[in-house]
Amino acid sequence: MLRIPPSDNFRSPAALARFALVTVLGLGLDLWVKVASFKHLLIAQYTLADGTIKAESRDYTLIKNILNLHVTVNQGAVFGIGEGYRWVFVIVSVLAIGLLTYLFAASGKQRFYQFLLGLLLAGVLGNMYDRIAFGYVRDMIYAFPGVTYGDVLHSLAPSSIANRELFPWIFNIADSMLCVGVFLMLCYSFFHKPDSRASEDEAGSPVTTGA
Repeated sequence: MLRIPPSDNFRSPAALARFALVTVLGLGLDLWVKVASFKHLLIAQYTLADGTIKAESRDYTLIKNILNLHVTVNQGAVFGIGEGYRWVFVIVSVLAIGLLTYLFAASGKQRFYQFLLGLLLAGVLGNMYDRIAFGYVRDMIYAFPGVTYGDVLHSLAPSSIANRELFPWIFNIADSMLCVGVFLMLCYSFFHKPDSRASEDEAGSPVTTGA
């Protein structure tokens, strides 16, 4: 069972800044990019007979052959997985918010860890807002647009995949924060060594002092 952690971090301006400020800034950036992208790039949006929502978009090149903006809607999770399970993802997001808040409360003085928790929370909130407000997630970041395996591997690419796009998925800032946050969290967990003395104190081990 989860142990109720101390509330010290919720009274610490520095800890709250690393967690809450990163969350607010990340969420604000995600929502601003979504609004601006759809305002300037969306041509038309319509719903098919089966309930699938489609969007027609202009393309805006940021870095040729590397990064474009192209708006689309995603009724699933990251990379379109699980389309049609909107409220399941909302419930999972609520649980994730609770878990991230708990981990912040229990994070002690792990500054970088608190920053990562804020980054993850911003990503969760950004996509959860879209699912509740619109019924889908707004995506716009198109990496390696039109680049195929054949373009990269040339004659080494098997004919079965030579004409396939190298990275056909379109994502958003929230997805980026989630992916980067999870990756850095794994790296941090691998290299970070918890303070053994702090662990002993939390477990209730006696602490002796000099006379």
